[in-house]
Amino acid sequence: MLSWALTFFIIAIIAAVFGFGGIAAGAAGIAKILFFIFIVLFLLSLLSGLARRGDKALN
Repeated sequence: MLSWALTFFIIAIIAAVFGFGGIAAGAAGIAKILFFIFIVLFLLSLLSGLARRGDKALN
């Protein structure tokens, strides 16, 4: 998912360079949303991994 966010960020930069403001804003918005979704999923994965490791330490 992070690669998709990076792809849309690159598209936004290229569109901004060529003067397509609407396309650049749309691609930047999509990249921002995907980035935050990635961060949330990463944190959930990290917390669930820590919880599983904590369960194994108790056994």
